[in-house]
Formats: sequence, structure tokens, C-alpha cells
Amino acid sequence: MTWATSPRLLTALIMLTVLAGCAGSKPPPDWQMNAHGALQRSVQAYLVGNDRVAGAELDRARAEISTTGRIDLMARAELLRCAAQAAALAFDDCPGFERLRADAAPADQAYADLLRGRLQAGQAALLPAPQQALAQVRPGSDGEAAALQAVADPLSRLLGAALLLRAGGATAASAALAVDTASAQGWRRPLLAWLRLQQLRAERAGDATEALRLGRRIELVLSAGSPTAEPR
Repeated sequence: MTWATSPRLLTALIMLTVLAGCAGSKPPPDWQMNAHGALQRSVQAYLVGNDRVAGAELDRARAEISTTGRIDLMARAELLRCAAQAAALAFDDCPGFERLRADAAPADQAYADLLRGRLQAGQAALLPAPQQALAQVRPGSDGEAAALQAVADPLSRLLGAALLLRAGGATAASAALAVDTASAQGWRRPLLAWLRLQQLRAERAGDATEALRLGRRIELVLSAGSPTAEPR
């Protein structure tokens, strides 16, 4: 498992800067600034459930990156999109990245394999150093929630919880922490996904009262729109 930090979304999440800053005191080229802002807006819009804005900003970022002819940077942009989806429990095989995998950096390939649940032992060293320690957390263990709580950044925490869930973990405490994290940020898409997961677990446990309570929370979130994010 591993997760990253959203204040440095284009560096920590994708290991290297998606849009490498210029050395020295020279200001970055316009394409860097434009693509950086568009990617950040795309991720934020996705998390709050605004697919129209998320798609438009992602297309804008792709257009800016295309001007460089840098396939590796385009691959990182696609990987960023997949990481945001995973944080909302919308797992897929990241086809946008896979089409560009051959030209992606080894660290990005490792991160993509992590998101797909296929990280190999030899790839762990390619992940950011702070995340390598968190990769030792055993899914479903008593220390799972504490490890997530120690992650200060909210998107990092959500992604970590999602990857633990995909690996067979995400204890009740971890799921509750994910709900609280998404709720505090107003990120409706991951909030709905985790609330639905909690409700499903309550129903399976025969706890009708808890299932109804969670249903009321879900209805409140849906009253502002209906981002689609189902538990897997």
C-alpha cells in the first residue's frame, strides 16, 4: 500500500513533478502553469462530483502537455486521473496510462501497478521514500486505521484507505476515518462511495438501525447532486 499528498498533488502523488519546474530563477513556461492548474482543477471537480468540469479541465491539461511531445508527462497526467478515481473507490486498469506505459518512467509504471493491486516486490523501492514505510501496513490489521490517521493529507489518506480496501482490508475504523475525511473536505464522490460501503456492511451484519442512519446521510449528500461512486 501507499498514498501521497494533495498539496503537492503533481509531485508526491506521481512521484516526480508532472510538470517539471524550471531550474534557476526563470519563470516556468506558460504550458506548465496552464497544465498544472488544469490538472488540479480537474481532480477537485472530480472529487466533488462535477464530471463536466473534470473532463473539460483534463482535456485542457492534455492539450497543453501535447505541445511538448513528452509522452512520459502525458502518462503521468493519466496516472493522476486514475489515482483520484481510486481514492473514490472507482477502480479500473487505468487504460489512459496503459496506452502510454512503454514511454512512462519506471517509477510511474510502479505507481500504476500499485493502483492496480499488482505491485511487485522489486518495485517498492521506486515509490517515494515516505510511502515505502506505509507499504508495510497489513490490510485488515489492528494498526491499519492508526497508520491512515498518521497521514495528514486528506487525499493521501483516502487513497491509502482505498488501496487497503482493494487489498482486502479497510477495517470499520478505517472506513469511518475515510468517511470523516471526505466529509470534512466536502468531497461528495468519495464520501458517497464510503458511506455506501458502510451501509452495505451494516446490512450484511444485520444492523438495520445503522443501515438506515447511513441511508439518511446518503440521501442528504445526493440532495446536492448524484456523483456516481460505488463500493467495490
